[in-house]
Amino acid sequence: MNAKLQKWRNLSILWNTAKPNHAVSVSRALHNGPDTVEELLDRHVVKKEKKSLDEEEEELLARRRLTSTRREALALYRDILRATRFFPWPDQRGVPWRDVLRENARREFEEARFERDPEVVTRLLIGGRDAVEAALEKLAEKHRQQIEKDRGDGR
Repeated sequence: MNAKLQKWRNLSILWNTAKPNHAVSVSRALHNGPDTVEELLDRHVVKKEKKSLDEEEEELLARRRLTSTRREALALYRDILRATRFFPWPDQRGVPWRDVLRENARREFEEARFERDPEVVTRLLIGGRDAVEAALEKLAEKHRQQIEKDRGDGR
């Protein structure tokens, strides 16, 4: 910035002191090139500041995506825990299905814990969400059938 200001001062002095027959030399002075090495480097060297801003923006976007998928994963895990409350009956071993489902969910989340590929993470989240919704739909359908059966037996 300081070098550019100095150049303009020099040019204005030349312009103000130039006589009509020196106009050609003034116009040549404008196009001769940079006055200093710093000015030459400023004009022709790619600045790293722009790259670092781009890299910072990319890193920020990656963090936002990671934060977003992390939030989604935590929300899915909480939804699974909430959904398992509706499965209190025991399995063949006598262990409540609620506990079996929670253990399986925990194991699957731990297996995918260090996955960094956004496509894989998204696919896992969508698959998990679909599985929870499907399980709850089946449960609701069974409850409806049981209610209809109980109403039919009561008549």
